[in-house]
Amino acid sequence: MELNHYQINARKTALYPDVGLNPIYPTLGLAGEAGEVADKVKKVIRDRGGVFDDETRQAIKLELGDVLWYVAQLSSELNFSLEEVARANLVKLESRAKRGLISGEGDQR
Repeated sequence: MELNHYQINARKTALYPDVGLNPIYPTLGLAGEAGEVADKVKKVIRDRGGVFDDETRQAIKLELGDVLWYVAQLSSELNFSLEEVARANLVKLESRAKRGLISGEGDQR
């Protein structure tokens, strides 16, 4: 599936206040869903010695889908396509890799 195809179809399910004029709602949703992913991974470390069984992997996959949905909505709210966002991220990462700056801190490295 292409990213923009996903974004267009996910947008059809966007039912929140002021869709198209409300970047705050998907931002908060993104933070919440990312927290759910982190919580599931934390519990794997705490309760399963870091071993991801199939049931847990599938549950995390569903949460990652929710993260993707909110990324798509926030991108739409800001008039970016998902492919544009992904492409810009790869350009940034390739630049950092060429300059030996993949690790470290700060957005402008």
